[in-house]
Amino acid sequence: MSFVKRHPDLFVSVSLLILLTLFAIFFVNFNIPPFEDAAMLMRYSDHLAHGYGVVWNIGQHPVDGATDFLFMVSVAGLMKIGIPLGRAVRGLGLFSVAVLTLLIYFVNRKLWKAHIAFAALSAIYLAVGTGLTYVAAYFGTPFFALFAALTWTLALLLIRKENPALWLSLLFALSGLITGLIRPEGVILAGLMMIAIIVMKGWRTSTKTILIFLGVFLILGGAYFIWRWNYFGYPLPNPFYKKGGGILHWDGFQASFSNVFSLCGIFLLAYLIGFRSSKTARQTMAFLIPVIGFAAAFILISNETNFGGRFQYSLLPIVLLSWFPLVRGFDQEIGGPALGQVKTRPRWFLAASLGVIAILILNSSYSQGVAIGYSRDGRYDMAQALEPYSNRGYTMATSEAGLLPLYSQWKAIDTWGLNDEWIAHNGGITADYLDRYQPELIIFHAHFSPLVPPTTPEHYPDPVWFAMTMTLKNYAENHHYILAAVFGVTPYDTHYYYVRPDFADSQTIVKLISKFSRYAWAADGGIKAVNFVNSPNP
Repeated sequence: MSFVKRHPDLFVSVSLLILLTLFAIFFVNFNIPPFEDAAMLMRYSDHLAHGYGVVWNIGQHPVDGATDFLFMVSVAGLMKIGIPLGRAVRGLGLFSVAVLTLLIYFVNRKLWKAHIAFAALSAIYLAVGTGLTYVAAYFGTPFFALFAALTWTLALLLIRKENPALWLSLLFALSGLITGLIRPEGVILAGLMMIAIIVMKGWRTSTKTILIFLGVFLILGGAYFIWRWNYFGYPLPNPFYKKGGGILHWDGFQASFSNVFSLCGIFLLAYLIGFRSSKTARQTMAFLIPVIGFAAAFILISNETNFGGRFQYSLLPIVLLSWFPLVRGFDQEIGGPALGQVKTRPRWFLAASLGVIAILILNSSYSQGVAIGYSRDGRYDMAQALEPYSNRGYTMATSEAGLLPLYSQWKAIDTWGLNDEWIAHNGGITADYLDRYQPELIIFHAHFSPLVPPTTPEHYPDPVWFAMTMTLKNYAENHHYILAAVFGVTPYDTHYYYVRPDFADSQTIVKLISKFSRYAWAADGGIKAVNFVNSPNP
């Protein structure tokens, strides 16, 4: 007990890491394959680590489908020193969540002088939330969130110090640049943090920080931008051309704010309390700038591939780093007594009540992670079954461009276009484009089946996706492909597998796919799917 009294923060830090470890062991399922979109980035890291460059298919022109650029490079670097691909991805993720947990605790304790209970509550809220779920799914989301939180921490230090040293402004700018190199929207987030500093300190006081920030982004960021434009051939990541489309996406805007409310929960109440007086209103406005501004920025892209609100996750540590100074002193302002002034029995009652509230808060964070879990995926097992044919030069054209290309190691055409520049820049897949490759396999996710034939675009949730699937289906049938399987749990949500009939292993692969008996449907808890080509009943 004497050690705990002498070193309470060290004790809590170790306890937080132990809690995080136990939570990962007992409450997070790591026995699952990568989520589809995470597998796409892993394919780039694998190719980069083996010396092929940032390419989707070995030997082809580079394509920037991996929007988590610096995360991709970091994973490839770990692979170069002998760490397997999956462990490198998850290792970076686990490290990021652990550091984020400690960062939130110590910023609240040391910068804001928060009570140990409030600092620990903030840290645990992050530890038991969605972060480890992203790690289990092989996403680099916590890595981006870590550098966003480090950049915001440096911004808070700049705000707190009257005459900050030049090195602190330089660290802030460099950290912001790294955040932007991890994901392109990090540039927006860093810029919003710079605006928050200006709101708090004024233009004149912030001049040095502004000039250093602009210098770093224009010189170092500009050099990177010129390099990537020259290397990839386009100024922006390939998915932006597919998911942005030059229009406003109100679905992305609404989903973004919904995700922020879900992820941050009751801690957002601090921003409302912060407007209680003129003394705290300015700080509240400044601290809201990165939260509201970043959430609103997702009006620029569609909400597809936003697994568990991962695009907005970086705002959670920012909120957890910011909430306490907005509510500090509020209890006294409304006439509440200090805990030490409360009599013994009411004090225990108050402490127990606060404990129950803390448990409810933590449970809400835990529930977020549980809600986005998923399980076995038949595409992973099918990819492994196809992997023995990877050295024969075969190509698959697929809308399912994650697990199947990664684990089969086949050449792949991403028919949706996230990893194909021609498709992204030409409005979609065409029969002529497929003719360039004459793929041995055509695989796509459809909302119809042999039992429920396709009708017209307006009957489907995404007419553009429907148009792609019909292009693939018509091409396969016009070129006499063999329909080997249509897997699904219901005939309204399926994976089509077509095989070209005229290559050496055609009949073997038709048999492999048509007789495949362990195709699990991830969206429905990993239950066994039906092959609607072989079975007339769902």
